[in-house]
Amino acid sequence: QADLVESGGGSVQAGGSLTLSCKVFIDQYRDGCMGWFRQAPGKAREGVAAFDVRTRLPYYGDSVKGRFTTSHNYAYSTLNLQMDSLNPEDTATYYCAVDTYPCSAVRTVFTHEGRGAQVTVSP
Repeated sequence: QADLVESGGGSVQAGGSLTLSCKVFIDQYRDGCMGWFRQAPGKAREGVAAFDVRTRLPYYGDSVKGRFTTSHNYAYSTLNLQMDSLNPEDTATYYCAVDTYPCSAVRTVFTHEGRGAQVTVSP
């Protein structure tokens, strides 16, 4: 079984909303960091959101601030990403990831990553 499994991707028109969920099947992250990054074809990875498990503080990339919200359910080991006011530039594969070290900003490198969920936003 995979360590992390994303769900909830899909297609939406500009201005719409989608929610991604991530189920985590490992325990090493519980004092570390959980997060999301994305990658569009031909582009570098971009940090989207991060959540420090101990402080319970979220962090967001500049391009998604005010539009995306990440939340963590400790009991169910899930991490969600609520995406509002989507635009075509948000089209990418979104990856859930966790790390054993804490975080204070978004990142693109983690110790464990999911397989990704596709998000497509049409004009």
